[in-house]
Amino acid sequence: MQLTISEKIRLILGRRNLTLTDLAVKLGTSRQNLSNKMSRDNFTDKDIRQIAAALDCTYNSTFTLNDTGETV
Repeated sequence: MQLTISEKIRLILGRRNLTLTDLAVKLGTSRQNLSNKMSRDNFTDKDIRQIAAALDCTYNSTFTLNDTGETV
């Protein structure tokens, strides 16, 4: 079973000993706004990249064409 983005963020927060409030502060947003996005699992690619930077992580988002193996 694959983890959702929200589940992955919570996992990283735990490994970094950070709370959702800590992350919201790093992102310059409210805890409520971040919590709403987490509960809906509703993130833009830009959101995810900002979260990754705030958590000192590298985020990779790619499509791989199954017939050619080409990565976009």
